[in-house]
Amino acid sequence: MNEQIVLLYESDACIVVNKRCGEAMEGASGSVLDLPALLAKTYGTACNRDGKPFAPTAVHRLDVPVTGCALFARNPQALAFLNEVFAQGLARKVYWAIVEKPENSSIAISQQGELVHWIAVDSKHNKSYAHTEEAPDRKQAVLRYRLVGEGEHYLFMEIELITGRHHQIRAQLASVGLHIKGDLKYGSRRSEKNGGIRLHARSLAFPDPLSGETNPAKRPYIQVVAPIIEPDRLWQDFEKASLAF
Repeated sequence: MNEQIVLLYESDACIVVNKRCGEAMEGASGSVLDLPALLAKTYGTACNRDGKPFAPTAVHRLDVPVTGCALFARNPQALAFLNEVFAQGLARKVYWAIVEKPENSSIAISQQGELVHWIAVDSKHNKSYAHTEEAPDRKQAVLRYRLVGEGEHYLFMEIELITGRHHQIRAQLASVGLHIKGDLKYGSRRSEKNGGIRLHARSLAFPDPLSGETNPAKRPYIQVVAPIIEPDRLWQDFEKASLAF
């Protein structure tokens, strides 16, 4: 496992790294790389109120097979602030997804649109299900997308994640007959060689935790973009399409 961190942004409050497939933002086990532990080893720790070490802590979650912008707070104050930023919907999250073209010709895909579902999580099987109707055990999930291009077998989708639910993009796309390349859990036809899926957290923007402005919405935003770490032909075609869109 490659233990070299791909740093995108660093301040006294937070760190953003370009997460690789196979790295965990929390709860690492087995052969999965523990990003918080690696960040603590590389950048050090702060202190809790009781004087105990505070390791860099994930503010949001990217699944282990997903790549891209991963945000960590470096101290308790920054964590509390950034947690509230995400809770209030002030963070802007954009993903790139390479999606298999549907075999079913009846599945029509608009050039752009919004998907609204209610997510139910099956914790036993670590899987989410997107429903069209609300229920007490479901949380609303909203994303917006645009189709920026396509190849012979795949669609190139740019997705703005409005909410942040467990496996949200994967579950919502699967519910409308779209499957991310390599994502066997949610219906992809075949796996990727590295066990990853073609979902990449392309950009992240959030209010600066170090700004003196009291209203988080009025603070200057930190904008981070994550390059594709291993840009094969498919990702290169995606990048070309996004620039031409």
